[in-house]
Amino acid sequence: MSTTTEKITKMSFISKFKHDWKCNRFLMLMSLPGLIMIALFAYYPMVGIVTAFQNFSLFLGISGSEWIGFDNFIRFFKDPNFFRIIKNTFVLGSVNLLWAFPAPIILALLINEVIHPKMKRFIQTATYLPYFISVVVIVGIMKSIFSGNGIVNELLANFGVNPIQFFNESGYFRSLYVGSGIWQEIGYSSILYLAAITGIDAEMYEAAKMDGCSKFKQIFHITLPSLRPTIITLLILSIGGIISVGFDKILLMYSPATYDVADVISTYVYRKGIIDQDYGFSSAIGLFNSLVAIVFVFGANYFSRKLLKESLW
Repeated sequence: MSTTTEKITKMSFISKFKHDWKCNRFLMLMSLPGLIMIALFAYYPMVGIVTAFQNFSLFLGISGSEWIGFDNFIRFFKDPNFFRIIKNTFVLGSVNLLWAFPAPIILALLINEVIHPKMKRFIQTATYLPYFISVVVIVGIMKSIFSGNGIVNELLANFGVNPIQFFNESGYFRSLYVGSGIWQEIGYSSILYLAAITGIDAEMYEAAKMDGCSKFKQIFHITLPSLRPTIITLLILSIGGIISVGFDKILLMYSPATYDVADVISTYVYRKGIIDQDYGFSSAIGLFNSLVAIVFVFGANYFSRKLLKESLW
């Protein structure tokens, strides 16, 4: 078996491809439509990155637009809103990571401790459902609940508190954004952790019970260490997404009154690219955003490999 593996390792790329085709041609053919979709909708549009270095015009196209080099990037760095946008993006992404990342882990641990099968299935279903609700509907529900005459303000009025305009006050925006995100995604995000928990050897728990370990000790000494590779992998990916804060929900939630805390890179790109039709400038901002996200992923992976001996690559 080892001799066969060594022979395959020494083969050229073409020989390896021929060998793989011979052994797995049906699987490769099944994956072909997916590869074509990725090529058409993920890689081919990357040609548009060129517009970040142009004074792009829809009428002239990529080939006819004026090449201006890094002028769009310099313009962005000198923009009066630059520091506000960067700060809001990092703060909102970091707060969201701080609260939203551990939430599905905790939920998965709690669901795993539910003994009754029907109750466990009910809890899983109830927590999964919000994920399939449109963001537009979620924001609509929030605005109904937190409006001036909504349920929350009616309850506050019973305690003598004046109505609060939650969506027009900067101090409440991040809490509403993060809280609604946790409620919507916690159940769906817990699926991976529940799947990893089911793969833990039950004999480890039996041995811990015989040694007199409580449920909390079993969680901290068996469950969490077993989940460590999954947690680290998802954490690295989540750190890379700090700067890529969700655009659609912020756009539906924010207003000029909350720009000081809600205006992030993605919403600024929308205003410059779609509303102001400054396509080259918005492409430059989007490219800057992507490059910073890549740096975050590589940095998180590096420190994870050095400190925790776990990494994506």
